[in-house]
Amino acid sequence: MESRAESYTRGVIYSVWLLGLGLLFVALERIWPRNNTQRLLRKGIFSDLIYIIFNSEYLGILLGLASVELIRLLGLQHLRIGLLSGLGFWGQFFAFFLIFDFLQWCIHNLLHRVGWLWEFHKVHHSIVELDWIGNWRIHWVEIVVYRSLLYVPAALCGFRGEAMFWAGVFNTLVGHFAHANLSWRVGALKYVINSPEMHAWHHNHPDQGPVNRNFALTLSVWDWLFGTAHVPEGRNPARLGFTGIEQYPEQLPGQFVEPFRGLFRKS
Repeated sequence: MESRAESYTRGVIYSVWLLGLGLLFVALERIWPRNNTQRLLRKGIFSDLIYIIFNSEYLGILLGLASVELIRLLGLQHLRIGLLSGLGFWGQFFAFFLIFDFLQWCIHNLLHRVGWLWEFHKVHHSIVELDWIGNWRIHWVEIVVYRSLLYVPAALCGFRGEAMFWAGVFNTLVGHFAHANLSWRVGALKYVINSPEMHAWHHNHPDQGPVNRNFALTLSVWDWLFGTAHVPEGRNPARLGFTGIEQYPEQLPGQFVEPFRGLFRKS
């Protein structure tokens, strides 16, 4: 179990990383925008700034540490997988990164295919002007689903906080990049890493083409392997969202409440 000082240091590092990434992508989106008409202070931007507080890796770091402590309190340390707990930092980093990313891909797939989960995931797909900060527009129930299914098993596998932290730092970078309003094409790297050209088609409105494609969060390789990749050459979707988005709340707190209303209407 790491000390409070170590946790504080990582929190400071992550705060600086978030600020630096934000400034970087604001600049890049001004220089190489995919959508030239999109404003910096676009619709919903202030709500999305609030989402950072709820959805950045601060919560993931806290839940990761809490998972380790819970296992200790319940006396379940003997259930840990010794092979993974015995790996060095880089071994743990790459093992955690690959396992974590594949599981996230699976959960993301479920969010689109299970009715009640989709009601909460709609919040993320309510973005009609995609940019880096849209990476954080996620309902808190979805965060609980992700973290519960990921961090407790990770702690049982013996992953250390340090490896989980730096994997989270890298995932934040790729998440910002994939959501960014950038015209960049990454060539053959699209088969490995998620990118703006690929992720924009995950957010496309149904009238623009097939939906339930490009579930990648960091590694796009899973979509290519399992046949869910969709990247039309040289084109971007002209419209984002889902059927009925015109009636969906554009700001908080409406976006926090709407999924529960959706479940009530279906019951």
